[in-house]
Amino acid sequence: MTNRIAFQGEPGAYSHQAIHDARPGMEALPCATFEEAITAVQSGVAAQAMLPVENTTYGRVADIHRLLPQSGLHIVDEAFVRVHINLLAVPGATLADIREAHSHLVLLPQCASFLRENAITGRVSSDNARAARDVAAWGDKTKAALASELAGEIYGLNVLARHIEDSDTNTTRFLIMAREPDLRRRADHMMTTFVFRVRNIPAALYKAMGGFATNGVNMTKLESYMVDGSFTATQFYADIEGHPEDDNVKRALEELAYFTSFLKVLGTYPAASVRD
Repeated sequence: MTNRIAFQGEPGAYSHQAIHDARPGMEALPCATFEEAITAVQSGVAAQAMLPVENTTYGRVADIHRLLPQSGLHIVDEAFVRVHINLLAVPGATLADIREAHSHLVLLPQCASFLRENAITGRVSSDNARAARDVAAWGDKTKAALASELAGEIYGLNVLARHIEDSDTNTTRFLIMAREPDLRRRADHMMTTFVFRVRNIPAALYKAMGGFATNGVNMTKLESYMVDGSFTATQFYADIEGHPEDDNVKRALEELAYFTSFLKVLGTYPAASVRD
């Protein structure tokens, strides 16, 4: 059985950092797209996939909610990674040397204060780890990358400044996906994730949600998104605390099923320690 875990991005990406922290005994398999990471698990090339779903700064990760229900994979764990952004440069460079900092479009605004204070111009790269790889290849002391310390280690760059992000709460949540579900109650604090579509009746969503309130089930996330580009077809993604075998969760899901035309549980898994 393979011991690989797939992720989208290049070595040193924050998804790679998540694997480094949450699955240190597994071999990281970089993939160009989320679809390729999912396919790697479907085909057996990888045992699991580490997929980002949301970030405290820029919200939901595009396409993930659409891909997960179609993937046939199951959520078996979650992981949270604090996004620390570092200024990385070639050996011998100093902070005073740096004129350009390269990184993903999302990361550059998160370091706006630092870049402005040091008269550094931000340059867009396709990926923060790619930026680190490019900086190493260029060998130019005036160019730096904004990336993880892991990227610096991989590409032989020095850290000129650590944790330069403007926000000290920037965190990404990842879901760890596998071909087979793990329905065991592996912890006292469990999470369950599911997607659903409500029936076309008045107040269907309100009625569907009522079962969670009356049964004392805490819903930590509820998001809607369009299905197949249609304004009339809306699917909902939800996270709740509890296990489907808990009496109150079972009753809430039964009531939800009555008001839905589609309901699919994507996984039940231990809540990450940061939730407590």
